[in-house]
Amino acid sequence: MISLTEYLIVASLLFGLGVAGIILNRKNIIVILMSLELILLAVNTNFVAFSYFLHNITGQIFVFFLLTVAASEAAIGLAILVVMYRRDGSIEVEKLDTLKG
Repeated sequence: MISLTEYLIVASLLFGLGVAGIILNRKNIIVILMSLELILLAVNTNFVAFSYFLHNITGQIFVFFLLTVAASEAAIGLAILVVMYRRDGSIEVEKLDTLKG
């Protein structure tokens, strides 16, 4: 049987990859969004692991709502990127200052 420590190690690796993706890649907004999703996946893995080992379903229900929020966030983020690409012809992070009001 897989122990709680092994789940936490996997979650910490996912979190580390997500943070590294955000820090190391500052030009491509799609990679930044994917790295953010990795961080959210690491948090969800922790919730599910603790929920399973503590015999409490609350963490799994919370993960269900977090997944719906993450899906809507990804859809809205990609819609904004499509609009920016159509307007500017690029989705580089340096050109995002045109969104300032």
